[in-house]
Amino acid sequence: MTAELNYHHLRYFRAVAHLGNLTEAARQQHVSQSAISVQIKKLEQQIGHALFERTGRRLVLTEAGRIALDHADAIFTLGEELLGTLGEGGATARRELRIGALGTLSRNFQTGFIQPLIGREDVKLTLRSGRLGDLMELLVSHRLEVVLSNTLPRREEDATWVPHPIATQPVNVVGRPASGPPPGDLAELLTSQALILPSASSSIRTGFDALVDSLGIRPRVAAEVDDMAMLRLLARDGAGLAIVPTIVVRDELESGALTVLADLPDLRESFYAITASRRFPSPLLAELIPQP
Repeated sequence: MTAELNYHHLRYFRAVAHLGNLTEAARQQHVSQSAISVQIKKLEQQIGHALFERTGRRLVLTEAGRIALDHADAIFTLGEELLGTLGEGGATARRELRIGALGTLSRNFQTGFIQPLIGREDVKLTLRSGRLGDLMELLVSHRLEVVLSNTLPRREEDATWVPHPIATQPVNVVGRPASGPPPGDLAELLTSQALILPSASSSIRTGFDALVDSLGIRPRVAAEVDDMAMLRLLARDGAGLAIVPTIVVRDELESGALTVLADLPDLRESFYAITASRRFPSPLLAELIPQP
C-alpha cells in the first residue's frame, strides 16, 4: 500500500522553507516551534531525505528540500486556483525552471535556448541575470538549475558544477550596408572606420587583438562594450564597425539594417549551460541541453 502524503507536514515545511526560521514559521502558523520541528522530521522520514541544513541561525534548503518546496508551492497554488476557478475547467500542474544568465550575454542566444519551453502551460520560467560569480553561488545553493554564459568560472578543487557546451557562433565584422571598402582586404576594412569592440575581458577580444597584431595594423576604437545589447545598438546606429557574433545582430541582419562585411574565421564565441551536480536534476533541462 502506497503511503499518503500528510499535507499538514507539507504546509509547515513550506512555511519554514520560505521564512528560513522556525520561530517566525511557528508564529505564522500559530503553533509551537517543537510542533513544527516534529512535523518536519516526520516529513523527512517519509520522503527519506533531509530537507534542511543549518547555516548559522538560518535553516537552508538541501537539494531535496528545494525540490520538495517546488512541489509544495505547486500543490498549494493549485489548491488556491481550485477554489478560485471551480467550474471554469481544470488546472495543469506547472513545473518551474530557474535560469541564470550572464548579464552581458546575447538576448537572442538566451531566447533561443529557452525557445522549446516558451508558451507551455505546464512550465514556469524564472530568468535572472547578473555577474557570473553571483549566479554560480545561486546554482550551487540550489536556487538556480542552470547558468548560461559565454565564459567558464574558475574551477576550484571542490567545484561541483558541470559545463555543457551548447553552441558556437562565428564572429564577423558587421556594419551598415555599403560601409567600408569592398570585401577582400581585411586589413583595409579594419582601418577604414572606427571599431566597436567587446571589452578586454572577452575571449573574442583576446583573439581579435592577436589578429590585428598579426596583420600589423592599429585600428581606431570607437567604443569598448561588455554588453552585447549595447554593442548591437551602437552598430545599428552607425557608431562604427562591430566585431560581434552573428547571433547578437541576427534581427538586424535579417532586416538588412546591418550586413556582414567580413568573416573572421579564426574567431568564434562559445556558449555554455552550466549545471551543478544533482541527485535530482530537473527533467526540463533534458529538453534544453543536448544529451551525449
